[in-house]
Amino acid sequence: MSLQDGASGVALWRQVADGIERGIADGRFPSGEKLPGEMEIAETYRVNRHTVRRALAALAERGLVRAERGSGTYVEAPRLAYPLRSRTRFSEIVGAGGREPRGQMVEASEETASRELARELGLKAGAPLIRIEALRLADRAPICVGTHWLSAERFPEAGRVYAGARSMTKLLAHYGIRDYRRDSTRITAGIVDATDAARLDLALGRPILIVDSTDVDIEGRPLVTKHVRFAAERVQFLVENG
Repeated sequence: MSLQDGASGVALWRQVADGIERGIADGRFPSGEKLPGEMEIAETYRVNRHTVRRALAALAERGLVRAERGSGTYVEAPRLAYPLRSRTRFSEIVGAGGREPRGQMVEASEETASRELARELGLKAGAPLIRIEALRLADRAPICVGTHWLSAERFPEAGRVYAGARSMTKLLAHYGIRDYRRDSTRITAGIVDATDAARLDLALGRPILIVDSTDVDIEGRPLVTKHVRFAAERVQFLVENG
């Protein structure tokens, strides 16, 4: 295949991008799969690698592909439909969409409760907390990174437990809590910072959706409060009643 920047007036990089987009649409490049390398694409379209890089960058800006450092470029999966309801479970949501949920603990640490965190968790200011930073993925795609705070007295060694369980539901089950519900949810928009950009594999300046929430047990006692940052281009929130 040979491209020319001729009568159509369409730049070469745009023609390459359009060709790859057609391949995604017709299934030649399936969702989640790795695209051919830059050199192979360049040979296919008889263009230089700079043209290919610009085409891939344009597709990435539109959320159609994702570059993974040291690995290659992958076709992005369609946006994950993510219901926000009283019983919200990441693993169940991702699994229902036919994708594999994965969790990774980034770090765990101890800190004392600020006045705001103490209020959310029903504790006294200065009470000991365990803070867990965790990354959640659907298949290979990072979906969100979250900061979770729990009472250190009620959930001793929660960081160690999460490192093994890689799921907040499983962590709570470890402490005998088999069911819980969402008590409050606040959604705001933001721009990804450098730390979360690296974790979510996003370019600096890309939009994120921020969900602040608190979960309680069946008796209404606070369990965990969260500050979760979602890659806006990979999710679609569905707010459900009840």
